Amino acid sequence: MFSFFEKKTFLIDHLNGFIDIHNHILPGIDDGAKTVEESIELIKEFSEFGVTNFIATPHIMDNYYPNNLKTVTQSLSKLNKQLKVEKLDNITVSAAAEHMIDANFEVLLEKGEVLPMQKNYVLVEMSYLQASINFDNAIQKIAEKRFFPILAHPERYVYLHSKFRKYEKYKKQGIMFQLNLLSLSDYYGKDVQQTANKLLNEGLLDFVGSDVHNMRQLNSLKEIKVTKKQLDKILPLIERTIQSFY
Repeated sequence: MFSFFEKKTFLIDHLNGFIDIHNHILPGIDDGAKTVEESIELIKEFSEFGVTNFIATPHIMDNYYPNNLKTVTQSLSKLNKQLKVEKLDNITVSAAAEHMIDANFEVLLEKGEVLPMQKNYVLVEMSYLQASINFDNAIQKIAEKRFFPILAHPERYVYLHSKFRKYEKYKKQGIMFQLNLLSLSDYYGKDVQQTANKLLNEGLLDFVGSDVHNMRQLNSLKEIKVTKKQLDKILPLIERTIQSFY
C-alpha cells in the first residue's frame, strides 16, 4: 500500500568519520565559540556522533572580524592545548578561514594573506543582503593565484533564489558549492530549505559542512531527519568532503 509518509533517518547517524570543513569552533575570534570551554563543549558533542576532525573557518571580514594568520594561529593553539589537557587525543583541528568577499578581500589576496584550506581551496562568502559588487572579479583573481574557490552556503543567499541560473553560471566559472547541513531543515527558513534541496537535486553541490557556531545550532543539527531520496544524494557529498580534505 502506498504511503504518503516516507521513512526518515537522522542525518547525524551518517556522519561518523566526517570531516567538518566549515565551522566556528575556534574560541574568541568571531561570532562562534566565545571561550575555549565553549569550543571543547562543541567538540565533545560532535564526537558523540563520530565527528572528530575539523577544519575551523573563522570569519575574515573587514571592519567586523579582521582576523589574520596570527589571530587564527593563536586561537587554534589555545584550543589544541586545551584538547591535550582534556585528553581528547582523537580530535584533530586545523584552521583556515571563511573570507567575506568585500573591499578588502582582493587586497589580502594580492598580499598572500588569505587562509586557504589544504589543497589550496579558499572558502568565500557574500552578504546575505546583496551580492558582492566585486564578486566576479574576485573569483577570477582567486583562480589567477591558483586557488580553488568554494562558495559557502549558496542556498542562503536569498537574492539568488529567484535567479537560479546564476548558480549554474557560478559553476561554469569554476566555483564549488558547500552546503550547510542545517539548510536541509527549516532552521534558516523554508526558502533556504527549498533552495538547498533544489541544488541537491540538480547535482550542483560539491561539499557539505556544519557552519556550527554554538550549541543551539548543533542541537538543531542533531534533530535533522532526511528521506532515503535525500540521503542517496547527500552521502556522496559527505564522502567527497572526506576524500578531499583528509
